[in-house]
Amino acid sequence: MSVVFVTACLSCATGVADNLAGRPLPKILNVQDKVDLKRLETYLEEIKTLKGRFLQVSSDGGVATGRVFMSRPGLMRFEYDPPETILLISDGLFFMFIDKYSEQITHVFLKSTPLNFLIRENVQLSGDVTVTKIERTPAVLRVTIQDTEEPENGSITMVFSDKPLTLRKWIVIDPQNIETSVTLTGVQTGIELIPELFVFRKKPSWDR
Repeated sequence: MSVVFVTACLSCATGVADNLAGRPLPKILNVQDKVDLKRLETYLEEIKTLKGRFLQVSSDGGVATGRVFMSRPGLMRFEYDPPETILLISDGLFFMFIDKYSEQITHVFLKSTPLNFLIRENVQLSGDVTVTKIERTPAVLRVTIQDTEEPENGSITMVFSDKPLTLRKWIVIDPQNIETSVTLTGVQTGIELIPELFVFRKKPSWDR
């Protein structure tokens, strides 16, 4: 189950098979689209720190919970609840996948992951990212984006409740079309987070 999340977040390619060979197809934006995208950019820019709980659900049946911490730019941490043994940390350059049971660590460049968009310094829904879909209901706004130059890095759909605008979840799709959603609860923003949250130190036993 956790491997599904790592595949989706760290090394996923878009699930749209006919679009892998070239750039993503941009949505043609109307006036309302442009207004909403500007609102989202402003909202996301204002989130400097965040912590809360998450519920992770995958379309293959996997379910997990845990805590998430974010400090922009570049820092993120996912702590999975037992019995999972997975820890994910972004230190600004790499996203590290740490399996505490097998004592294995995998490094992936942060810029090659879909979550890079959420935690980079400048949030822009244009240029190096392409908006491919916008969906609205009276209370929910969904926006799907891909990397403009490297769509094979994956797609991410952000889901916001509106009035007030609040990030509720994000969804990624891996190359096998397995959809993994991460729903946030109990979110606090603008709080102080200790730097050690985003630094991984091996236990002494790992060096034996």
